[in-house]
Amino acid sequence: MQNLTRITRNPEVMGGKPCIRGMRITVGTIVGLMASGHSANNILVNCCKIINW
Repeated sequence: MQNLTRITRNPEVMGGKPCIRGMRITVGTIVGLMASGHSANNILVNCCKIINW
């Protein structure tokens, strides 16, 4: 399995849920937004600190 450097887990941040590195945006939030119909571009625009990954 490839090491995902842009996703981190820390028990002291967001209850240990996987997050985008250096941010308090969980992977689950991103997946949920995409599942509800938001495009990757829309998510990037609205979460302006996320760099095109």
